[in-house]
Amino acid sequence: MKQKPEIKSFFDPDTFTVSYVVWDPATKRAAVIDSVLNYCPASGRTTTKSADTVIEFVRAEGLIVDWVLETHVHADHLSAAPYIKEKLGGKIGIGNHVSQVQDVFGEIFDAGPGFAHDGSQFDHLFEDGERFKIGGLEAEAIWTPGHTPACQVYHIGDAGFVGDTLFMPDFGTARCDFPGGDAATLYRSIQKIYALPDETRLFMCHDYMAPGREHFAWETTVGEQKASNIHIKAGTTEAEFVKMRTERDATLSMPTLILPSVQVNMRAGHLPEPAENGRRYLKIPLNAV
Repeated sequence: MKQKPEIKSFFDPDTFTVSYVVWDPATKRAAVIDSVLNYCPASGRTTTKSADTVIEFVRAEGLIVDWVLETHVHADHLSAAPYIKEKLGGKIGIGNHVSQVQDVFGEIFDAGPGFAHDGSQFDHLFEDGERFKIGGLEAEAIWTPGHTPACQVYHIGDAGFVGDTLFMPDFGTARCDFPGGDAATLYRSIQKIYALPDETRLFMCHDYMAPGREHFAWETTVGEQKASNIHIKAGTTEAEFVKMRTERDATLSMPTLILPSVQVNMRAGHLPEPAENGRRYLKIPLNAV
């Protein structure tokens, strides 16, 4: 029988992002997954309102954070991983293919010679299939590229945290038109998720309230996805999916926060180093993405 972790979700309405605290009830050891640093693009100001809510919960429950996990380099919100680590401890982890994202976007943002392209900004780089523990909970990192080259699912007990690989069944799947994305690769990655037991709980990183639904939702199961995902059911062929995904992606505009998000998140959530005047700056490359 699969272990059943305790899970608390936190929804950020500005970016439609769901962060999670996952813990072993026996040992109180925990992981924080896909945290949010609040950012106002109009003013350029960051705040820690969303992260502070997570921190308050962890402290109130008496949890001990071992991991601060990222499912990928997000393009729609800034990560609060360094702030979470400062307040609660834990190691910041992501998939080891993050170097591919750093190569592509390091050039786009002209990050300079001081920017490392080897993922060393993170405390731990997970290999595909790598097993780790959260207290007594058995966990596995599953590489699921397609949306980005460095996406991965964290399979913890009977739960999978899928990042942007899948959305709720009535909303479908993630786009594949970012640099390094690929629809055929995403199809094959989703087959890895669909190979998990049907009763496996799946937790989304985002929900945009699909048409016809009047509430936000972010938990489903492998069986429900295979039966009713509007983009990729159990019998959907790779050719069918690639055609749908490619045509749909051609109609989508870029996420509002892609440029600030990626250049922070490729640094493990650290802001760029201050300029000579002491201020930190985000770059806006023109006609590049």
